[in-house]
Amino acid sequence: MFIALAAMVGIMLLYQWEWARQTIAGLVDIIIGPFVAMGLPFFALLLILATITGFYSSLIQKYTIDYEKMAEVQDKLKDFNVKFREAQMSGDERLIKKMQARQQAILNEQMQMTQQQFTPMIYIMIVTIPIFFWIYEKIRAMPMSGEVTAAIADLSNSIVIPFAGLSSYFDVYLWIFPLWLLWYLLCSLCMTQIIRKALNIGGM
Repeated sequence: MFIALAAMVGIMLLYQWEWARQTIAGLVDIIIGPFVAMGLPFFALLLILATITGFYSSLIQKYTIDYEKMAEVQDKLKDFNVKFREAQMSGDERLIKKMQARQQAILNEQMQMTQQQFTPMIYIMIVTIPIFFWIYEKIRAMPMSGEVTAAIADLSNSIVIPFAGLSSYFDVYLWIFPLWLLWYLLCSLCMTQIIRKALNIGGM
C-alpha cells in the first residue's frame, strides 16, 4: 500500500515537470492514438477514456473490497447506535458501560473497512493520472473560452452544446467546471454505473 501511495504521489509531482508529463502522455497516446487516428471527435475520445477508467476502477474495486463485509459492518454499526441511544435514554449506567466497551471494537471494524476502500483508490489514481496528462496535453492546444469561431472550430477542438451553441472545452459550467472536465465526469458517472451493474458490483 505504501509503495502504491508513493507511486501516486510521484506521478502527481511529475505534473510539474513538463518533459515527464509529455513523456507519460506519449505513452498513453500509444493506446489512445488509434482512436484519434480514426478521426473521432474529442468528446467521443473523452467518452472512451471515461469508459476505460470506469471499467478498470470497477474491476479493481470488485476484487479488493469485500462489499458483503462492508454491509455487515454498516448494519452492525447502525444496530449498535440504536441500542446505545436507547441505553443512554434509559439511564442504565451498567448497560451504557457495556455498550461503550463494544463501541471501540465496532469502530475498529469500521476503520478497517475505510482503509480497505482507500487502498484501491490509490491504484486507480496511478492509472488515471497519466490519462489526465494525455487530456491536458491535448486540450492545451485548443482555443480558449471566447476564442472559438466558426472559422477555426471543428469536432477536434470544440463542441456544440444545446442552448449554448458552439463552445470551447474551456468554457466554465456549474460555476467551477471547465466543459471538458464536466463532460468527462458525466460520462464517467454514467458508464461506471452501467459497468458496475453488469459486473454485479455492490456499494453503489
